[in-house]
Amino acid sequence: MNQDEYFSVHAGLTINVEPLPEQFELPDDLTFIREIPPLFRVASECSELEHNAEKVLQQESKNMNRTLLDYLAAQNHKINLLLSFVLAQQDDPAFRQITQTFGASQLTYISGQPLNAGSPVRLKLFLENPPAAVYCYASVQNCQPVGDDHFEVTLHYTRLQEEDRDLLIRAALHIQQKLLRQRAMQRNDNQ
Repeated sequence: MNQDEYFSVHAGLTINVEPLPEQFELPDDLTFIREIPPLFRVASECSELEHNAEKVLQQESKNMNRTLLDYLAAQNHKINLLLSFVLAQQDDPAFRQITQTFGASQLTYISGQPLNAGSPVRLKLFLENPPAAVYCYASVQNCQPVGDDHFEVTLHYTRLQEEDRDLLIRAALHIQQKLLRQRAMQRNDNQ
């Protein structure tokens, strides 16, 4: 699948965008994997384990005790709260931005500083659902002025693990489902 085939959703995720020198060379795959902070790897693995467990529980829920399912859901929620808190410590206010849109191939955000097209950036994305964080590299695909002194920046991922791309797809789908449910409720309220 071509990266441009992934859809984007309008949502405000907290991200860290660290501009890098124009001559910066992306690390090779092995170096990149070694460079990912351990907490980001743990969060990614936890999210994958949770996703797999949810699939099994959905299949077996008819045969399981409701009290046990509620207990497991409560334990999962506690773990997710702790994980979210720990991941929030990785958010650097000096590089903090909020996305306008995001997807599995690119994102956009509004910046007070222009960036040159093609410029590399180190990027951290903090996801709420599933609770996780993504560490990757991107390049500036576009930077357009909006208003007097703000710029809409489009970043295209250039170094991203496939597991993290899957996380971004699940996060975008979750937001899309949430928006569709809200629209359905509004339609029902208006009738």
